[in-house]
Amino acid sequence: MDTFLFLIVPYLCLAVFVVGHYWRWTYDKFGWTTRSSQLYENRLLRWGSPLFHFGLLGVIGGHVVGLVVPKGWTEAIGVSEGIYHFLAVSLGGLAGVATVVGLVILVYRRRTVGPVFMATTKMDKLMYVFLAAVILLGMWNTVASSVFGHYDYREGVSVWFRGIFTFRPDPALMSEAPLGFQLHALVAFALFALWPFTRLVHVFSAPLGYITRPYIVYRSRDEDREGTRAPKRGWEKASR
Repeated sequence: MDTFLFLIVPYLCLAVFVVGHYWRWTYDKFGWTTRSSQLYENRLLRWGSPLFHFGLLGVIGGHVVGLVVPKGWTEAIGVSEGIYHFLAVSLGGLAGVATVVGLVILVYRRRTVGPVFMATTKMDKLMYVFLAAVILLGMWNTVASSVFGHYDYREGVSVWFRGIFTFRPDPALMSEAPLGFQLHALVAFALFALWPFTRLVHVFSAPLGYITRPYIVYRSRDEDREGTRAPKRGWEKASR
């Protein structure tokens, strides 16, 4: 079972992630969008979106340091285990709270605003469930490892995670991890499998074309055309 859950399942999910994005881009380019709902409602979106996205960037940054950067590297530059743990709990906690609050606002908005709810697909609804589960499990692991006993995931989960991409994963490392970390990893990989079929594809759509595209020329109406007149400047006195 450990081999299936922590060796086969991650590779299956990553395969669906890669092939699914290729399929989506090939056969559903017009659907490759966030399906923006800003026109339907903007007040809640103005608060929820920044909280969620900036908080999520902090969470992702913490995961990159914790999972990708080996423990020996941070210790080599003078970051002790105590300092790292303090930063992970404090900064990671703030980022996690911001992400959860933003997600709650966005989900509330999507459920209570009729046009926004109608524009939400079934796959997006499922994605929100998995996304919320991943975030809440991650926050629980942070709190539980600090309050109920410290588990050094950088010597277990992180080594297993890096092994997936070097094709040398060790399922035994995950089998020894607390249940919360195991569930967090499995639900996260399931989210990666759902990713290509939801609005999350917009993450890979940066508007880089705006940097190099030529200027767009706007022309006013022909002033000599019958029935038209030049607009007055804002500082000119209006005629009575």
